[in-house]
Amino acid sequence: MAKRQIKLGAFIPTTSQHAAGWRHPQSRPQDHLSVDYAIELAKTAEQGLFDAYFLADGLSVNWSHGASKHKQSIGYSDKVVGFEPVTLFAAISAVTKNIGFIATASTTYEEPYLLARKYASLDHISKGRAAWNVVTTISADTARNFGFSAHPDAKVRYERADEFIEVTQKLWDSWEDDAFLYDKHSGQFFDASKQHEPLHAGKYFHVQGALNVSRPPQGYPVIVQAGQSEDGRELAAKYAEVIFTAQQDLSDAQAFYRDVKSRLAKYGRQADDLKVMPGVSVFVAKTEQEAQEKYELLNSLIHPDVGLGLLSGLAGHIDLSKFDLDAPFPIEDIEIKSSRQQMMIEIAQKHNFTIRQLYEYIASARGHWTLIGTPEQVVDQLQNWFENAAADGFNVLPPSTPAGLNDFVEFIVPELQRRGLFRTEYEGTTLRENLGLKRPENQYVLARQQTQAS
Repeated sequence: MAKRQIKLGAFIPTTSQHAAGWRHPQSRPQDHLSVDYAIELAKTAEQGLFDAYFLADGLSVNWSHGASKHKQSIGYSDKVVGFEPVTLFAAISAVTKNIGFIATASTTYEEPYLLARKYASLDHISKGRAAWNVVTTISADTARNFGFSAHPDAKVRYERADEFIEVTQKLWDSWEDDAFLYDKHSGQFFDASKQHEPLHAGKYFHVQGALNVSRPPQGYPVIVQAGQSEDGRELAAKYAEVIFTAQQDLSDAQAFYRDVKSRLAKYGRQADDLKVMPGVSVFVAKTEQEAQEKYELLNSLIHPDVGLGLLSGLAGHIDLSKFDLDAPFPIEDIEIKSSRQQMMIEIAQKHNFTIRQLYEYIASARGHWTLIGTPEQVVDQLQNWFENAAADGFNVLPPSTPAGLNDFVEFIVPELQRRGLFRTEYEGTTLRENLGLKRPENQYVLARQQTQAS
């Protein structure tokens, strides 16, 4: 049996992850809508043998609550303007060979048929390297862009997401793998008995089908999810094959890992059917002092308005401008409504942070784990989480691009390989093969087999 190894995703928006990353001397914010620059980043990640290039996505110009457009123009973010990820990844797939593509799309503001079609298309175009990051969309600003009178509440969004994924998988199974014959002699293009209509009638969707794209090379594109709420964890247990998560310490990561993995059995799934990949931002150099200097450089570039806007969004849209930046973070003024808000409070309490110290702490990765040190020091900590039931891999958030990504490939990947923790070449040609995930059987074929067996 092959030795278990770390899986790596690269979360690399072209404007960097750190709140001030775009101001780094080597960053190229002017290229944030350059496909050539995105290709360059993808090729660097592929050189580092990353499993996948991941992009988050939003459906609105996401200004922080209570701040003027002028103030926010000081601190540009990819949340304001960015590529639609499926379109971008289709272009990148043509000039890469192995790296997978995790594109975000919303179950609240999209429709199953169109989503199933574009992800099946990406899987064909990339020869089996597509993945869908399922989100329910947290931003209420999005509602007005789609003619909604109000943003649906979390319960409705997750109910809809559950049914949405069910319908999408039915659509991907519209055609059996061997349905297309291309028989020039007989003139038969496909076997009609191997085409299936979902005929789905549910609470949120009525979809007849069948999908007008043949079954994706991977069966289904890999399903990815990032929810940490109770509803999010349950949705992940039922459908997700990769889950991104945010934890600050080993014990919390272990608790999340145990909890999510323990939920799979009720859905007939095995523990290894879901890869848990916490987010991590790495500042690395040959010496610990150099790594610390890289961290301090980016923090010195955070404009206070940007820091306050970032904190306000993560802490529940509270107005922090009325407080002294160097006064304690006002924990008592926060009404906890999300797991991320809870995390902000716990970080502030644990370190007794001022407002400024807290926004500097979270600026690199918005509450994800941040590591600073030499390759050996950083990998010691990654290895500890991996070998102690806290992670199957990591979603790497380079603090700046291209510098932070280059540093990870130059320093961290070789150290992981030296310890036998990471591949030295890709295992397969599809994302599923590289992640060690099973290819799903067509549900209509399985139903037929079960009927015949009985």
